[in-house]
Amino acid sequence: MEVGGLKSSCEGGRSLAHCRLVDVASASNFHSFKLRHFHLDLHLNFAVKRITGWQVLELTPVQPGVQSLILDTHPSLLVHSVDCKVPGASGAPDVVLSLTYRIEPFTDYGSSLNISLPAAVIRPHRAFRVTIRYTTTDGPAIWWLDAELTCGQTRPLVFTQGHSVCNRSFFPCFDTPAVKSTYSATVRVPEGVTVLMSASRSAYSKQDRVFQFSMEYPVPAYLVALVAGDLQHADIGPRSRVWAEPCILTCAVSKLGGNVERWLNVAEGLFGPYVWGRYDIVFLPPSFPIVAMENPCLTFIISSILESQEFLLIDVIHEIAHGWFGNAVTNATWEEMWLSEGLATYAQRRITTEAYGDAFTCLETMFRLDALHRQMRLLGDNNPVSKLQAKFEPGVNPSSLMNLFTYEKGFCFVSYLSQLCGDIERFDSFLRAYIEKFRFSSVIAQDLLDFFLGFFPELKESCVAQREGLEFERWLNGCGPPLCEPDLSAGKALTGPVQHLCDLWGMDAPEPQVISTFDLSSWSTFQTVLFLDRLLDRSPLPQGIKNPFLPLYEDLCGGVMKCFAVEVFYQTQARLHPNLRRTLQQILFQSSAFNTSTAPSLLTSPPSAPSSPTDPTANGTIALRDVNVSA
Repeated sequence: MEVGGLKSSCEGGRSLAHCRLVDVASASNFHSFKLRHFHLDLHLNFAVKRITGWQVLELTPVQPGVQSLILDTHPSLLVHSVDCKVPGASGAPDVVLSLTYRIEPFTDYGSSLNISLPAAVIRPHRAFRVTIRYTTTDGPAIWWLDAELTCGQTRPLVFTQGHSVCNRSFFPCFDTPAVKSTYSATVRVPEGVTVLMSASRSAYSKQDRVFQFSMEYPVPAYLVALVAGDLQHADIGPRSRVWAEPCILTCAVSKLGGNVERWLNVAEGLFGPYVWGRYDIVFLPPSFPIVAMENPCLTFIISSILESQEFLLIDVIHEIAHGWFGNAVTNATWEEMWLSEGLATYAQRRITTEAYGDAFTCLETMFRLDALHRQMRLLGDNNPVSKLQAKFEPGVNPSSLMNLFTYEKGFCFVSYLSQLCGDIERFDSFLRAYIEKFRFSSVIAQDLLDFFLGFFPELKESCVAQREGLEFERWLNGCGPPLCEPDLSAGKALTGPVQHLCDLWGMDAPEPQVISTFDLSSWSTFQTVLFLDRLLDRSPLPQGIKNPFLPLYEDLCGGVMKCFAVEVFYQTQARLHPNLRRTLQQILFQSSAFNTSTAPSLLTSPPSAPSSPTDPTANGTIALRDVNVSA
C-alpha cells in the first residue's frame, strides 16, 4: 500500500514475516533458517585475554534446497571445528558428523563462515544442531581492561559491546536485528571473578567457578552481552540491582536510590507491562565506549555519569524505555534505527514528563535539539545520513548511522504522529497496542505506520477525502532537519534565564553588574550545559569570554594549546582504553609521519606535532561534543 507517498517493501501487502528483507551488513543466509535457540560454553582467560569454547545452534530449515549454513563472523575469531548431530536410523543413537567449512572475506568489520550441510540434515521444518568450537581474542565486541583501566585499579575486567554489528567477533551468528532467538550460556572464570550477562535467569556454582545463564525471551544477536570482573551488588528495588566495582558501589546506590522502581512503574503505566523480569544496572569503567547500552535485563552504563545526577537520570530512563522500544520490538534493519532510538527517546520524554513535569522535559529536549541543529550545520542540509531511512552501501559499517538524527529527528517524527492523533493519551494507547502486537518481533517502518493508520482510521479517511498525504515519505526519506518540532514553550521557566544570560554575554560590551545578578548555583546541569553550548555557538565570541581550556582535544589542537594537549595525552594515555587512545592520536597527530596503525601501543615520547592546525571537520569528522554516544 502507499500512504503519504510511502510504499510498502512487500508485494501484495504481505506482512514482514513474508518479506525478504535485505540486510547488507550481514553475510549470513538468515532467510533460510529459523534459529530456535543457541548455547554458549565459554572459558575466560584474563592472562592471555582470550575466550575459548563452543557454541551450539538449534536450527530449522525453512527453505528447500539449502546446502549450506552461512554465519557472520570476524577475523579475530578462530574456528577450530564444526560438527552436526544427525538422528540415527530406526531409533539408533544420533550420529555426529564433522562438517567442512570455509571462511570468506566480507567487509572490514567482519567475514562469513560458510558451513556445508549434508543432505541427511536438511529436512524441511525439522530441527538440527550445529556445534562450532572456537577461540576469540580482541575483536571489536570484546574489551579487555587491564587493572589500571578499571575504577578500582586492582583487578582486570572484560566486557562485550555488540551494537551494531560487533558481536560477530564474540560468537558466530546471524548478526542482523531481523533475527531473534532465546539463548543460554555457561561461563567458566578464575576465582574471584563475577560474571553477568543480559539474561533473565542466572546461577553460580562456587565449587566449579561456573556461571549459568538463560535468556527465555527472544533477542537479536547484538543484545547478547557479558561483563566479568571484580563486581559486587546491592538491591535497589524489588526487581532491580546495581552492580559495580566495590569502590563505586555505594555512590551508585546513593545516586539511584529508589528511583528505578518509580521509573519502571511510570513506564508500565504508559506502555504496558515490563516483560523482561529483572532490570539491573552495571556501572562500567570510564573506558566503556558509549554512555549506556540497553542490554535486556542488564543495562550497561559508564561510571563517570555518576558525576551528574541529571544525565544519570536521563540515560537510565532512556535505557528503561528501550525495554519496550528496541528490545521488545526491534528495527528489522539498521537502516531504520530510528524505530528503536526515536521511539525510545519519545518514550523517555513521556516518562520524564510524568515523573518530573513538562518544564524539565522541555529543557532536556531543547538541549538535545540544539545539538541536532549544530550537527546539521556541520553536515549540511543535503547530507544523506540525516535521513531516517538512511540507505547505506555494502561494506559501510551500520555504526556510522549512530547519530543524533536517529534519536532526535526520529523523536520529532514520533511527536508528529502524536500530534496527528490529537490526544497524547490516545497516542499512549496506540503505543501500548503496538508493543502488544509486535512484542518479541522485528519490524520495518511500514509495519508501524500501517498499524498507526489502522488504529486511527479517521486519519486515513481524512487523508483520502482531502487528497493530501501525511508526509510520511518526506519525514523518512528527506534530508535535512525535522519537518517540524514539538512545542517547547512549557519549558520557558527553565530555558528563559539561559537565553537571557546568553544574550547578555554575547553583547559587544557585556555588563558585568547585570550578569552578576544571575545565580548560576541554582541552575540545573542541563541549564548550564545549554548555556555553554549556545555560548560556544556564537562565533566569534567577544574577547575575554572564550576560554582556551574549555573545549577539549579538538579545540586545543586548533590553537596555541596544541603542545599542552599533546603533553596531557602523553601523561594520561596509560589510563585510556586502546580504542579511545587511537581516536585521540588521530586527532593530535594527523600527520603522514605518524602511523596510526600502531595507535593501540603506548607512545614512549610525544611525537612532534604538525605545524598547521587540524580541522576537526576534515574528511567528514564531526566534533566529539556534537555526536550523541548514548545507545
